[in-house]
Amino acid sequence: MIVLAVNAGSSSVKLQVIDTAEDRLIGKVMVECRGITHDEAIARGLDELNSPAIQGVGHRVVHGGDRFSGSVLITGEVIRAVEDLCYLAPLHNPVNLAGIRACLHLLPDVPQVAVFDTAFHATVPPAAYTYALPRDIAAKWKIRRYGFHGTSHRYLTERFAALQGRPPSDFNLITIHLGNGCSACAVEKGHAVDSTMGMTPLEGLVMGTRPGDLDPAIVYRLLEWERLDIAALDHLLNHKSGLLGLSGLSNDMRELLRLESEGSEPARLAIDVFCHRIRRYIGAFYAILNGADAIVISGGIGENQAAIRSRVCRDLQALGISLDESANAQCRGREADLSAPAARTRVWVIPTNEELLIARDTAALIASRNGHLDGQAV
Repeated sequence: MIVLAVNAGSSSVKLQVIDTAEDRLIGKVMVECRGITHDEAIARGLDELNSPAIQGVGHRVVHGGDRFSGSVLITGEVIRAVEDLCYLAPLHNPVNLAGIRACLHLLPDVPQVAVFDTAFHATVPPAAYTYALPRDIAAKWKIRRYGFHGTSHRYLTERFAALQGRPPSDFNLITIHLGNGCSACAVEKGHAVDSTMGMTPLEGLVMGTRPGDLDPAIVYRLLEWERLDIAALDHLLNHKSGLLGLSGLSNDMRELLRLESEGSEPARLAIDVFCHRIRRYIGAFYAILNGADAIVISGGIGENQAAIRSRVCRDLQALGISLDESANAQCRGREADLSAPAARTRVWVIPTNEELLIARDTAALIASRNGHLDGQAV
């Protein structure tokens, strides 16, 4: 099946056309949305792609709340449910919906599917997703840990198992997505059981411009001390913190590594904090899983920066983790086992492919839609 995978953001739309019969990328394009509507951006992208007749469209949707535990065919009911969840993801769900509406307008006869970032984390148990807040307030506003990057973590889980020639249920994994956004997931026998990200993508690991874990008292102290309003505080936490805030220099790990090599102390500290936070969660998730078969690393930083992988995995022999530093140094943007021969817990790099998973889900739902009710997860 020829599927268009759509990732609609506020400033750009990324499109890929994939032949799911062969898992083959036919074409991809990114169109800036500044000054144009999502309709116009997607129309321009389709013209640039000049692809064969599209048989299905799969959309990345960031937040499915507790309503969606899998990918679904898009209906009016699904759109209304995603609209209702916009208060949980005000930066993401509205633009995801803009992409959906644009494609429904441009490709009205083509079935469309929503693939949720939160869906893979639907198996996380209450002990892991519940915050220790008053029950009535948490229930009223659906405050809980949802987890994100689920499409990436699911792809890594399935791909690792495929590389071993065994089902995902045979493995306990710690999957780590390191890009401008970063997260880790504890995967037990193919199912997510814990995640670093929370009700929003702000929690957990240090990211390019987000702080990750933060004492909540800091938030209301900042409101007082810096005399911030809510919008300014939101901007500080989402766009001025993380690696950028720590270093005062850049949110680009490549640039920070270069600056560190030239003696920059702020760059060194930013990288040290980034790696320490990952190591903390590797230890925590190893305990949650009672041991892991492998650490699977992905994302732009994880796939390409050997120095970061080395620092993350250093001195973790108690967990059975030991890198082959030569293999690590040679690995850039490709699948590889980086473990020392005797390592009990393997360390793999697997480049993520969220668009391929979106396309596969889309094809599977469309192929079986006559046997499914509208809005039913696959």
